[in-house]
Amino acid sequence: MTPWSAGRRLDDMRVVLIVVFDGFQLTDLAGPADVFSGAALLGATPGYRVELAAAQAGPVRSSCGIEVTATHGLDTWDGPVDTLLVVGGATVWVAAQLPELIAGIQRMAVCSTRVGSVCSGTFLLARAGLLDGRRATTHWAGGELLAQQFPAITTEPDRIYVRDGPMWTSAGVTAGIDLALAIVAADHGPDLAREVARWMVVYLHRPGGQSQFSAPLAANPPKRDSLRALQVWMEENLESDLSMPALAAHVGMSTRHFSRVFTGETGSTPARYVEQVRVAAARRLLETTDHPMDRVAAAVGLGSPETLYRIFHRHLGIPPGEYRSRFTKF
Repeated sequence: MTPWSAGRRLDDMRVVLIVVFDGFQLTDLAGPADVFSGAALLGATPGYRVELAAAQAGPVRSSCGIEVTATHGLDTWDGPVDTLLVVGGATVWVAAQLPELIAGIQRMAVCSTRVGSVCSGTFLLARAGLLDGRRATTHWAGGELLAQQFPAITTEPDRIYVRDGPMWTSAGVTAGIDLALAIVAADHGPDLAREVARWMVVYLHRPGGQSQFSAPLAANPPKRDSLRALQVWMEENLESDLSMPALAAHVGMSTRHFSRVFTGETGSTPARYVEQVRVAAARRLLETTDHPMDRVAAAVGLGSPETLYRIFHRHLGIPPGEYRSRFTKF
């Protein structure tokens, strides 16, 4: 990699101020920081300068024991900030009760062009009152709690990241990489974001509307061998008849009994599970092939491009054509 940004003046670069606290998740910091520094190395103009801040300047220990140094205190920073990014971690509940941290985030938000969070860092933005009246997401495990504690926020728990005006929030841990790539794309276009992802060997720059889970991960693993075998068969036979009666017959059950058993063991109705599997397969084809939409739709059992469009948009929030153009595999 050629350090094309070498020799640039620091005052010509966008400042990304990342806020940490004792017990923070190291990947929440390292992932986005590497994206922004990678964009600068790959020629972003203006580039990014990552700075680290805490309630007070000094050493801050992450949850895995690695210690970093916050060069700046939130109460002493003097100057504009392009992106204020607040990380999360297992101790976020303790951090949320620190008046100096919350006040510092509030103060810095006023002089920042945009404000974001990674994982449970969303709770700190919420505690600071910065997300009221806006849409936001967080780690899947905290979505329900965020909605309960902060009803003024429209919580979208099953999203990789959410942008609402100047506020950007992301799901858990590695989703911070997706958030940072989306910011780079907003600043410099999708081509540079894809190049950064390529250098980082990130498989896919995922759209914010994408679910945090694939179909198999979203559903509970069934206890019955016959249902597990059926799931494998479905993924291998997407063009087949995957209606409720056909699936029930495949495992030798009545339709009513099959629906009850499948839903009880996986937490998903058979129809919804089939749709999720077909969307996942369509994504893979859009990412890795140049097949026309009618061929993609037929290959995953959705029949027509119109059906593909409708179901794809419902699950991922963007049409399949846009998904392909923005998030094609390298």
